[in-house]
Amino acid sequence: MADLGKKYCVNCLADVTNLRLRCTDCQDIELCPECFSAGAEIGSHRRWHGYQQVDGGRFTLWGPEAEGGWTSREEQLLLDAIEQFGFGNWEDMAAHVGASRSPQEVMDHYVSMYIHGNLGKACIPDSIPNRVTDHTCPSGGPLSPSLTTPLPPLDISVAEQQQLGYMPLRDDYEIEYDQEAEKLISGLSVNYDDDDVEIEMKRAHVDMYVRKLRERQRRKNIARDYNLVPTFLGKDKKDKEKDKPRKITKEEKEQRLKLRALCQFMAHREFEEFFENMHKERALRAKVRELQRYRRNGITKLDDSLEYEAARHKREKRKENKSVTQSKRGGGGKEGEFSAIENLSGFELLSDREKVLCNSLNLSPMRYVTVKTIIIKDHLQKRQGIPAKSRLPSYLDKVLKKRILSFLTESGWISRDTS
Repeated sequence: MADLGKKYCVNCLADVTNLRLRCTDCQDIELCPECFSAGAEIGSHRRWHGYQQVDGGRFTLWGPEAEGGWTSREEQLLLDAIEQFGFGNWEDMAAHVGASRSPQEVMDHYVSMYIHGNLGKACIPDSIPNRVTDHTCPSGGPLSPSLTTPLPPLDISVAEQQQLGYMPLRDDYEIEYDQEAEKLISGLSVNYDDDDVEIEMKRAHVDMYVRKLRERQRRKNIARDYNLVPTFLGKDKKDKEKDKPRKITKEEKEQRLKLRALCQFMAHREFEEFFENMHKERALRAKVRELQRYRRNGITKLDDSLEYEAARHKREKRKENKSVTQSKRGGGGKEGEFSAIENLSGFELLSDREKVLCNSLNLSPMRYVTVKTIIIKDHLQKRQGIPAKSRLPSYLDKVLKKRILSFLTESGWISRDTS
């Protein structure tokens, strides 16, 4: 019973279940590949009769040692797919061959066997005769492919591509610079009856179109060189955090904005080097001015400059302290500075800073002293762990309370966490 499903060659009785050749003119004539290639004839069967290949789908066309173990059925599906979908559509071809083959396997097998293999070498000549050569588009000429060679696609997500209207395979945007540029040549046609003026007009249209293409590509190159797309999407902030350069001052930022027009004439690296050299120049000029100042003061050695700077710092500190003392003395004698509170009781109990505070808050000295006493008392009780209910006067609103608490905290009367 196990042999009922098997097929045998009618000539040599070999097992031909996996692969056999059936005669289309005779009935029940099935031969093995060896007998068929030898031209075996049995009964009314002749070698020139038509035939049909029959296999169980497990026959390997390239032999069992071929990589991947592709069966003849898969090979036939692959050839049907390449004819139906065209070279390069590997995903559709893999779906046509079957779920067991990935697009990468389909591409590798077809390229290795049908192009670079013996079959490809025998069918594809090294030099193709009668190949058309394009003499109208030399490198760098009008409409040359090298004129607008697309850059590598941007590394952005699908959502970001949709946000920008970006098409990565073409490196194009839905809205390009000078969107209507193609209208210059969309209606052009070369006719045999064109005179010289019409031909020159059409050439002028092509020249204008080429200029617009160059400007469009130039703007794309600038945007790619200066990373304008990641800046627009906010990705450059993470890169700046990783590679922290030196801190740029406000003056340097303003100068960078003034020099921004040079970006269209310089590459990003050249512009950064130019800006960094300007920073070095400013630092060198400042150092030269410092050394000239040392020379005017009779200093000829760097060791002596340290002593000079220390002495100069002490002199400036003394001048600053002297000016502060004089301002305090002069401020106490000013008439009318604290005219609103100087005649009130408790004015003499306040320090200079407290006088300024009470004058700015329009608060009487005795009321300030009362509030200060209550706040400090509550603060000490809280530090000792004693629960305290602060009963501030009714005339003290939230603004006055916040200003007084901030002042007492800065002066060191109470700690910051308690306030």
